[in-house]
Amino acid sequence: MTFTTVVELSGRTATGLEVPAEAVEALGSGRRPAVTVAVGGHRYRSTVAVMGGRFMLPLSAENRTAAGVAAGDTVEVELELDTAPREVEVPDDLARALQRAGLTEAFSALSYSHQRRHVLQVEGARTEATRLRRVEAVVAALAG
Repeated sequence: MTFTTVVELSGRTATGLEVPAEAVEALGSGRRPAVTVAVGGHRYRSTVAVMGGRFMLPLSAENRTAAGVAAGDTVEVELELDTAPREVEVPDDLARALQRAGLTEAFSALSYSHQRRHVLQVEGARTEATRLRRVEAVVAALAG
């Protein structure tokens, strides 16, 4: 399914793409389908959301840069239903810490987006000390 839309700015930096209702219906997988999105030659995985009664796709700063687009640009979007399993590659240090704390199953039970958020926090650390603190924070959050 291909359609044209405008990169919409929401707030200061958040951007999204409005998805026509017909496109969501054509995917045949409910109101929040997992999809593969192609914009400006860049492809990424996402989920359609309903915001303010409209179907929307998030477009992160990372994806905007990779696609070479900015808020206000008119873009052609290719949308496909994503049926591949969504799995996060857990870094070794985080996996070991989760295992030591007996929280591997708890982490696995999290949604893809929550797992990904935790992994990105750990991998985004610039120093080993920060990385260790972030691993400990993930373990503490899961331990409750």
